[in-house]
Amino acid sequence: MSTLRGLSNLLYRRPNLYLALLLIPPLTWFGAIYLGSLLNLLWQGFYTFDDFTMAVTPDLTLGNFAALFNPSNFDIILRTLGMALAVSLASAVLAFPIAYYMARYTSGKTKAFFYIAVMMPMWASYIVKTYAWTLLLAKGGVAQWFVQQLHLDALLQTVLAVPGVGGSTLSTSHLGRFMVFVYIWLPFMILPIQASLERLPPSLLQASADLGARPGQTFLQVVLPLSIPGIAAGSIFTFSLTLGDFIVPQLIGPPGYFIGSMVYAQQGAIGNMPMAAAFTLVPIVLIAVYLSIVKRLGAFDAL
Repeated sequence: MSTLRGLSNLLYRRPNLYLALLLIPPLTWFGAIYLGSLLNLLWQGFYTFDDFTMAVTPDLTLGNFAALFNPSNFDIILRTLGMALAVSLASAVLAFPIAYYMARYTSGKTKAFFYIAVMMPMWASYIVKTYAWTLLLAKGGVAQWFVQQLHLDALLQTVLAVPGVGGSTLSTSHLGRFMVFVYIWLPFMILPIQASLERLPPSLLQASADLGARPGQTFLQVVLPLSIPGIAAGSIFTFSLTLGDFIVPQLIGPPGYFIGSMVYAQQGAIGNMPMAAAFTLVPIVLIAVYLSIVKRLGAFDAL
């Protein structure tokens, strides 16, 4: 008992030691299992892959990382980055009205209903949702039926004919792929924005009105600037999840690799682990840069 009491007194007098003892086990596991395996994978990016024998040798080279700047590989990186940015922007535009209504005009059971409605799609299987969208966007599917009922067939074909959007149907176009990404990741944008708007003091809106600001001015000069941290926080999820996804690019849209599908193809189909490891470095770098940007916008404070 005296030993336990002495240890208890020691930990009470030195809270930093107590905190260290709590953190050492999970940090050790994180460092050894996650970071260790990740660094081991990235180290294999320096290995050499023999195209003739399909064998990986430990001869160190920078050729795999230099190959990332080849036109075909660099196009994959730009395509993935462009899609991630577009999905994040569209998700923010769609999520803001929903989040604003949840934060300012709902309470009690109504707010609980909205929370369930937003989170319920997240409970369904990711692959099942993607396969469901292949049917919705396919020729003769529900999406095409709605387009026909609204007499927008000609407009849709015009949009699909635009370079970079291309495809004969939504299910074979980048537009369809973009729609699926936005649908799947939208809840990850709604909830952070809603949380940031919840913390917005009503007195600020009242003060803005008392000073003669019109509703539009209040929104642009008060509400929107104070919701930027929530938008930035939500964009972390939409950006990073789109950047590394490989299932949606496989099932929706025209043939063409994204970073995630390129890693999967290099490692699984070809067995070129060094090139797969080199591609793995790309989202890590892009996400690190993106996090440094959104940190300045207060994203981490809104999480």
